[in-house]
Amino acid sequence: MATAFLFPGQGSQSVGMGYTLFEQYPEARERFEAANDLLDVDLLALMFGTDQSIPDPEEALKQTEVTQPALYVHSLAAMAVLEAHGIQPDMAAGHSLGEYSALAAVGALSFRDGLRLVRRRGELMAAAGEKRPGAMAAVVGADDEEISAVCEAVSAQEEGVVQPANFNAPGQVVVSGDVGAVETATGRIKGRTVPLPVSGAFHSPLMDYAYDGLAEALSSVSIQTPACPVYLNVTAAPSTDPDEIREQLLAQLSSPVRWSQTLRRMDEDGATRFVEIGAGRVLQGLVRRTLGRDADTLGTGTRDEIEALLDT
Repeated sequence: MATAFLFPGQGSQSVGMGYTLFEQYPEARERFEAANDLLDVDLLALMFGTDQSIPDPEEALKQTEVTQPALYVHSLAAMAVLEAHGIQPDMAAGHSLGEYSALAAVGALSFRDGLRLVRRRGELMAAAGEKRPGAMAAVVGADDEEISAVCEAVSAQEEGVVQPANFNAPGQVVVSGDVGAVETATGRIKGRTVPLPVSGAFHSPLMDYAYDGLAEALSSVSIQTPACPVYLNVTAAPSTDPDEIREQLLAQLSSPVRWSQTLRRMDEDGATRFVEIGAGRVLQGLVRRTLGRDADTLGTGTRDEIEALLDT
C-alpha cells in the first residue's frame, strides 16, 4: 500500500481555517506562530477572522497575496502534526500553490524559504492581474480535447489568449485568459460554464508579468532532493531532481495544472490512499471524480480529521 499526500491550492481557504490545529497541537501552533514572525502581516488574524477592524474577513482572505501563504501555512502545520506521529507519504503532489506546500512538506524547500516564495508569488500574481486583467471560468461536461481545441482556435483568431488552466477531473476543466477570449471560448464549448471570481488569469500567458520576479525569487532559495517523489503540475510526472523542480515551478506560472493526469499517474504508480493535507476537501472530491467513488481519501484540515487519520 502506498500513500499519496495532496496539498490544496486557492479556492480551499475559509475564515477559521487551521484554528482547531492551532488550539490542539503544539507542533502546529509553532508553525503558525513562526509564519506570523516571518511575515509583515498578522496572517493568523486573517486566517482565523479575529481582526475586528476588517469588515469582510472572507474578502480579506481571498486576496491572492494573503490566500497563498495562508494555505501554505495551514498545510505545513497539519504536516507538522503528522510528522510528530511518524506519518510520511510515499509520494506527494500539490494543486498550483499547493505544489510549494508539497515540496516543503517532503524537504525540498525549508519552511522559511517556501513561505517567502509563496508570499512573493502571491504578490506577483496579484500585480500581474492588475497589469493585465483577465478571467477564468470552470467548464463542466466537456472533454479535454474539445476544450483545448476551442481555446487554440480562439487564440489563433487574435481575439486574445485563452487556454486550459486546470485539468481538475474528467469533465471539469478551468480555462483562463483575456476576458473576451474566455467569453468567446466558453460560448463555443458544449458544456456548462461558471465564471470564477478571481483576481487574475492564473496559469495563462497573462501571468508573464510575474515571470522575472518569480525567477529571481526561485534563484535565491536552495532546493534539495525531496524525501519522496513529487508529481509536478506541468508534467504530471514524478521528480526528485532539484533542477527540474525549480524549472517547472517557474513554468507552472503560465502552464496548465494537469491534476487529473497527476492523479491517474499516482494511481498507476501504486497509490492506494490519498490524504489531503490542509484546508478543505476539494482535492478529495477530485480524487473520487477521477479515480472512482470508492477511492480511499482522508483529510487533515481540522483536529477531528487528524484524529480520525491517527485512529487508522
